[in-house]
Amino acid sequence: MELRNLITFIHVAELGSFTKAAEQLGYSQSTISFQIKQLEDELKCLLFERINHTITLTERGRELVSYAHQVRALTDEFKENLEYEELRGHIHIVTPDSVCDDMINKNYIDFHTIYPDISVKFTTADTSAMFDMLDHNEADLVITLDSHSYNKDYVIAKEQHISMHFVANPKSKFAGIKNLSIRDIISEPFILTEYGQGYRKVFDKELAKKSLEITPVLEIGRTDIITSLITKGNMISFLPDFVTEKMVREGKLCYLDICDMNIDIWKQLIYHKNKWLSKALKTYIDYITEKEFN
Repeated sequence: MELRNLITFIHVAELGSFTKAAEQLGYSQSTISFQIKQLEDELKCLLFERINHTITLTERGRELVSYAHQVRALTDEFKENLEYEELRGHIHIVTPDSVCDDMINKNYIDFHTIYPDISVKFTTADTSAMFDMLDHNEADLVITLDSHSYNKDYVIAKEQHISMHFVANPKSKFAGIKNLSIRDIISEPFILTEYGQGYRKVFDKELAKKSLEITPVLEIGRTDIITSLITKGNMISFLPDFVTEKMVREGKLCYLDICDMNIDIWKQLIYHKNKWLSKALKTYIDYITEKEFN
């Protein structure tokens, strides 16, 4: 059995298209079709149903996906052990903006100093895009900042409950007042992270349960900009404590005591169950779980 045919099969199965697989692999579409036909002839079964220019995995095709991933993983593992004596590799991690900023500022230099031959690529995205990237093997790891997520196709390497607070300028008229209601501040100018993403999405759902809605004066993914603007004006935001706690200690921000909004947010480090964990990736996971989840 040709390994390249199995690799082609994985790409076609994940992308649901011969054309997209050809583009990603740098082959012609006829080559992709030929390789899949070779595999079907060798296995003596149909792997894809082809109807009206659409393709769908057959039952046998779905069974082969898992085996194909295992074969590729074992092959890659063998190649790495054969080719690399030192710890090296490339890691692609996808996170929300706030987590990305925090990880780079706190830990990247330390990680690079310890593991100079492991390169890291950071991409920011919302939760749904993260899982789509995992499904298409476009990311090695993701860190979500959302409601608790579980799916049998993913492995949760580490998770942590995240504290959230409404934050304002220490000179705010609401500073120091106990047992405020969300209705007390609902008409104030808000700066929020982008609509429909991560904890902002969960926040909006909780507001909707109370038949409330906030139209922010500014929406932006950069939490450093949000906190900077709040220190200079009378706006309010809703942010994770790891973003704000230092500025609160320094007296640049204050937490508002909102007593009727119970919002459950989790930070989760996740990879696909079929992802082969190289030495570099295992090392990075161990480092992140120690430094980012404590």
